[in-house]
Amino acid sequence: MRVVLMGPPGAGKGTQAVVVSERLGVPHVSTGDIFRANVAGGTPLGLEAKRYMDAGDYVPDSVTNAMVRDRLGQPDAAVGFLLDGYPRTVAQVDELAAMLAEHGAALDHVVELTVDRDELVARLVKRATEQGRSDDSEDVIRRRQEVFAEQTAPLTALYEAQGLLVRVDGMGPVAEVTARVLAALGA
Repeated sequence: MRVVLMGPPGAGKGTQAVVVSERLGVPHVSTGDIFRANVAGGTPLGLEAKRYMDAGDYVPDSVTNAMVRDRLGQPDAAVGFLLDGYPRTVAQVDELAAMLAEHGAALDHVVELTVDRDELVARLVKRATEQGRSDDSEDVIRRRQEVFAEQTAPLTALYEAQGLLVRVDGMGPVAEVTARVLAALGA
């Protein structure tokens, strides 16, 4: 099964990705993990990404796409994957579709975790306090939520038009959300 997991910061994507990928028997492919592995490994793509990251710049799609292409080309992803953190732009949606088409494959589902915005803010404020992240004020967190919604709306609309999008209520205990995600995937 080839799945993309989407949702705003604080929706529980990371938690769900680990549990759901294990239940589906496919690797959890996180762009954050891919970036860290390439940078730590000193790969050519990692060195290029590090240059942008060190300058505080956005890593260009060409580098991100190449890293994702490399990761999805590894043997464990041949049976499927759960992608977390990619795609983030319409261009990346198209690139992912092209990558998969080269192997005669396509996405099976795009799961969007939905959570009440006030609940998201409360979760993130609590996390910031627990982790001592004083720069994560409620105003900053609310702005990040707005930016996420603006940036992902075109992606969810596109996936919905393709009949791939399933929205899953991300509120409640982890096990209940997992059960809803698995049910939405028919797993």
